[in-house]
Amino acid sequence: MSGAARVVPAPGYTIRPDLASGPSERRAPVCIYLIYELESPLVTQTYLTRIGGLIRDARRHKGMTQSELAELLGTSQSAVARIEQGRQNLSLDTLAKIGDALDSEFVSLGHSGPQHLRIVGGQKLSGEIDVKTSKNAAVALLCASLLNRGRTTLRNLARIEEVNRILEVLSSIGVRTRWLPDSNDLEIVPPARLDLDGIDVAAARRTRTVIMFLGPLLHEHDGFRLPYAGGCDLGTRTVEPHLSALSQFGLEVTATHGFYEARSDRTINPGRAIVLTERGDTVTENVLMAAARYEGETVIRNASSNYMVQDLCFFLEKLGVRIEGIGTTTLTVHGRATIDVDVEYSPSEDPIEAMSLIAAAVVTDSSITIRRVPIEFIEIELATLEGMGMKYNLTSEYVSANGKTRLVDLTTIPGPLKAPTDKIHPMPFPGLNIDNLPFFALIGAVAEGSTMIHDWVYENRAIYLTELTKVGGRVQLLDPHRVIVEGPTRWRAAEVVCPPALRPGVVILLAMLAAPGTSVLRNVYVINRGYEDLAERLNRLGATIEVFRDI
Repeated sequence: MSGAARVVPAPGYTIRPDLASGPSERRAPVCIYLIYELESPLVTQTYLTRIGGLIRDARRHKGMTQSELAELLGTSQSAVARIEQGRQNLSLDTLAKIGDALDSEFVSLGHSGPQHLRIVGGQKLSGEIDVKTSKNAAVALLCASLLNRGRTTLRNLARIEEVNRILEVLSSIGVRTRWLPDSNDLEIVPPARLDLDGIDVAAARRTRTVIMFLGPLLHEHDGFRLPYAGGCDLGTRTVEPHLSALSQFGLEVTATHGFYEARSDRTINPGRAIVLTERGDTVTENVLMAAARYEGETVIRNASSNYMVQDLCFFLEKLGVRIEGIGTTTLTVHGRATIDVDVEYSPSEDPIEAMSLIAAAVVTDSSITIRRVPIEFIEIELATLEGMGMKYNLTSEYVSANGKTRLVDLTTIPGPLKAPTDKIHPMPFPGLNIDNLPFFALIGAVAEGSTMIHDWVYENRAIYLTELTKVGGRVQLLDPHRVIVEGPTRWRAAEVVCPPALRPGVVILLAMLAAPGTSVLRNVYVINRGYEDLAERLNRLGATIEVFRDI
């Protein structure tokens, strides 16, 4: 079919008027079957420009240059520039390839199209909700399972898209994984020898987690290659600390044509303490996993003591690795040359999800009970909220299923808030968590006065917080790291494309809960990467959120 469009509605349903010419008969929360070629008259210059802008934003979010994207697509930098300017006709196949390279679903076929949310806002929430186990602990534990030649069973694991991508990678290299019946328990059984040549490159490129395979693999393989996601170039802030620290275990890595090319010299071992140049969570985890298989003592200084690092330490202890200093910035690891045990472990609850639910209560002026809150990893956030005037009740502490992490149940009490006197900014644990910072932009929009949010860690994430303006927020971008949010806010319903960053995407969703009327949040894959059944769980609290697809 060329030069014309044929749009066929699903039986009994409608055609979205913004996708097809002609009036729609009635609005319906459904997908449609849409069949067309992008060079048809339906796709005007306006559409190409919008698509180009989405591609540009997603590329920048990945930290990728036009030349790097061109290399992944097998085309020229000038062609990518034309695409982003809306001056290049695009086939569905090309859009799908771009989506794979940038981890963004620009187009899908049939019932596999992008998932959207329709939110009827302005309703108060009530009831109780459990915090799910940690996304970031889950990905670390999946990587750490490669250290063990025995069976690993992870209990109550979050079934999220980020986990799915890692499972695809693990399966492609020979690891047997299966969800146990009627549960969120995952069983992992490694092969006698990993087939690294068979790695699912597409799945690996859709998650930055693949860099955490370096630590577990360096003791088993003299040489190997791993795909990496765009933006993870050698020398960048996020990768260089990994490579510098792991070099003390004899690992040398070069990056060529979208792959890490790794060589491991196992005669080299840490001769002195490893001092991390960045107190990052994933770099600490990578070094911990490398040290777990080194039969000697490894001292790690300036280590992260964040929640996912502690979960990894507790798991490694189950594998027989001895670790001193858990919860501090100096870890001493006594590893084992071989690990072959059948082990079970339950990761702790997610403090970022807990903060998301607190923000949902604040923005909707609701009283809800949030159960299983990992209190030690959210105390600074609660202290900040108390300074803004928030009130809440806590139960006595009890212990998570991992036997270590302290939990409470928290009940929010609605009431007016005032903007803090000082800016709100993140710090390494035990400071305010960087992933919780975006929720304070939302809370600042509810509070009386001006709230400054300073995101000094990420280059452009603060920019995505300006999307709150589309639902009525008053957000002023000072620079790529700082915004000022004015409150209180009269929220309004709107249709918004989900930002390509997880936490800002959830911030927009929660703001829509407070906005009277019907809002639409499009392409929420990024939210599904980090949250399990979030819409369904919020609906149990009284929200009205509908999941739908339209292409």
